[in-house]
Amino acid sequence: MMRTDRAVSERHLPGEAAFAMSESAERTPAPPGLTAPPAPLERAPGPAARRQRRPTGTPPPLPHPIALSTTAWVLLAMVILAFAFLFSEITPWRRAGDQANTWVLLRLADVRTPWLTDVANGINAAGNGWGIPVIGVSVVVLIMVFRRWRHLAVFLGSLFVLEEVAGQWIYEGLTRPRPYGVTIIGSWGGYSAPSVPVAALTAFLMGAVFGLVVPGRPRTYAKAIAAVVIAVLGLARLYLAVDHPDDVLFGVALGVAVTVAAFRYFTPNEVFPVAYRRGRTAHVDVGGRRGDAIRLATRDQLGLTVREIKPVGLESSAGSTPLRLRVEGGPEEYVFAKLYTKGHVRADRWYKMWRMILYGSLEDESPFQTVRRFVEYEDYLLRLLQDAGIRTPRPYGIVEITPEREYMNVTEFFAGAVELGDADIDDAVIDQGLLLVRKLWDAGVAHRDIKPGNLMVRQGELLLIDVMFAQVRPSPWRQAVDLGNMMLVLAVRTDPDRVYRRALNYFTPAELAEAFAATRGMASPTQLRSSMKKDPRDLLGTFRALALPREPIQLQRWSVRRVGLALAILAATVIAAYASAQALKPAGNPGAFAPTCGTGHSIILAAQAVPSAALVPCVAALPAGWQVGFPADVASGHATFQLDSGQAGGGAVTVTLSATCDLADTTQVLSDQPGTRRFDHLLSPHPQFAELRFYTFPGGCITYRFISAPSASSLFAGAVHGAVGFMPRAALVNYIRHTEGLALCGRGAACPG
Repeated sequence: MMRTDRAVSERHLPGEAAFAMSESAERTPAPPGLTAPPAPLERAPGPAARRQRRPTGTPPPLPHPIALSTTAWVLLAMVILAFAFLFSEITPWRRAGDQANTWVLLRLADVRTPWLTDVANGINAAGNGWGIPVIGVSVVVLIMVFRRWRHLAVFLGSLFVLEEVAGQWIYEGLTRPRPYGVTIIGSWGGYSAPSVPVAALTAFLMGAVFGLVVPGRPRTYAKAIAAVVIAVLGLARLYLAVDHPDDVLFGVALGVAVTVAAFRYFTPNEVFPVAYRRGRTAHVDVGGRRGDAIRLATRDQLGLTVREIKPVGLESSAGSTPLRLRVEGGPEEYVFAKLYTKGHVRADRWYKMWRMILYGSLEDESPFQTVRRFVEYEDYLLRLLQDAGIRTPRPYGIVEITPEREYMNVTEFFAGAVELGDADIDDAVIDQGLLLVRKLWDAGVAHRDIKPGNLMVRQGELLLIDVMFAQVRPSPWRQAVDLGNMMLVLAVRTDPDRVYRRALNYFTPAELAEAFAATRGMASPTQLRSSMKKDPRDLLGTFRALALPREPIQLQRWSVRRVGLALAILAATVIAAYASAQALKPAGNPGAFAPTCGTGHSIILAAQAVPSAALVPCVAALPAGWQVGFPADVASGHATFQLDSGQAGGGAVTVTLSATCDLADTTQVLSDQPGTRRFDHLLSPHPQFAELRFYTFPGGCITYRFISAPSASSLFAGAVHGAVGFMPRAALVNYIRHTEGLALCGRGAACPG
């Protein structure tokens, strides 16, 4: 075969093919047919240049560092987390930290005014209610509207991490009470560290910034607006003294560190830009730093000086970013390049997984694990097909942009070629197409993507491009599909009878019958199916009528792997959706541990819930068969926990501390708890009944609600009598004064503010 234009090709749509024809037409034409031996591999065009090896330790052409700001936020979150756990125990540092927090809160309490308190309470109510979740749901909906599915997955994944890490491990590990030494005038629920509403708002706003706002100046402005909104909520909660200052900072650091780090790592702007324009998300920007890196890497690794980088054929390329490179040596010296990133490998992995779920074992390929293997495979296939005498783009080499992240395959550019769907086809071109499939069969390869966009014609010569999906030693079904698709492509431009007669020169009637028994529905590429729909003729039906009778080959194949993979994906989706829904709920009251008798964080939190109460109920010693329910409901105004019974089930007994109780229709009886008055009241719903028991004391009331069968009521009441104790508030006030040097505000410890 004679030497043809030294340039590269990918998929050429009609627009691209016309552009390629306008580029050059004075090249020496190659003779039609594919019977001549392939041309030897040549060095890419352009003057000789000295190739340079990157010295050890030298950064690659396009380094991939984590942004300094992201690193700073991650480190800040880790530092605050470490200090929070270190200071959660009784140490001099904890005393100093709590006193510093109280000093800041007292300065804010000095400026309290009625109107400012109303504003702060309104902001806090929005943060504890549906105000913040509405923002999160809006972000999810907008990302879905603009079909940024990868950004949506990253956003929901970061919420899942925040829910599990911040909401479970950190929150339940610290169990920090609310601030000491200053009167709390706002509503709250659960522990204070980290500030759950602030962390949720930060995560939602960062999701909006990185999932919806264009990088650059608009994103900078969006970050500033988000910072102001977060600061307003944080200051409102500090003004009301419901959070410590470092709780707010901790919440902000967690929300930024987790969300921003996830977006910048999994959806970098260079690979997955947020842009409001048409086009495939698989195409990356080749200007700026990446453009400079492409020029540097191509010069050092291939000895070519790139003068121009121009994306081509973007409409039909979903698995790479196709580029036409003008290299030094003249205005007509072009090579073709396909840029691959980690995003393309992940997309290929998901594509093959979904094909396995949808179509079963006929989709028998395995996904690529790295970008390096991706480009190595394509380069190998190009050389394999060249050796088999198939006219494909001549490979010139692999260019490394970022190790294990970005690579580029550089090949010949088919200038002056047009797509088969726009070319005039004669018997010579039909024979070349049929012989091409025969050579693929003889070489043990299936192209797997035979369609008009992957077959080019230049001055009577048929050219095959885009071999990335080709498969070595494929199944017989895949080989039969290649033949059927090739004949359909040729028939669209000619007629099926003519193509079938020519095919008998290369294939047996049995092989042709097998091809059209296998080729149907999803077996044909989308572009080919679209062309067939526009054709008024029934091409596939005509071919089947011409071929020997044969039952259609079953496409759906079931296997244990297919069923298991589908079930695993379904389970993962349900779990992720549930976790994301939990993260999008109001922050209100995340819950707490039931207070145990002593001086732990939970009983102090319960004392803060009802500052006027002289006694605080707590779990003393549970009898056999009983356990404490989780979570407890501890919030401003009440503290409630449950005891579960092995006989009566969950919530057999509910204990609630409040400032007052409704004692209507009750009877006072002899109290079995010192310092209290007891009132009993019986309700009678069917088939169970609830016994209510009230203990009143100065500044508070404790309610017992027993739910059990009537015969077991007295038994449960006796068991609970020893399981629940009353902790004097004065003991907790003295403990905080001794260990913290601060006041547990309320009865026995008046506080400013």
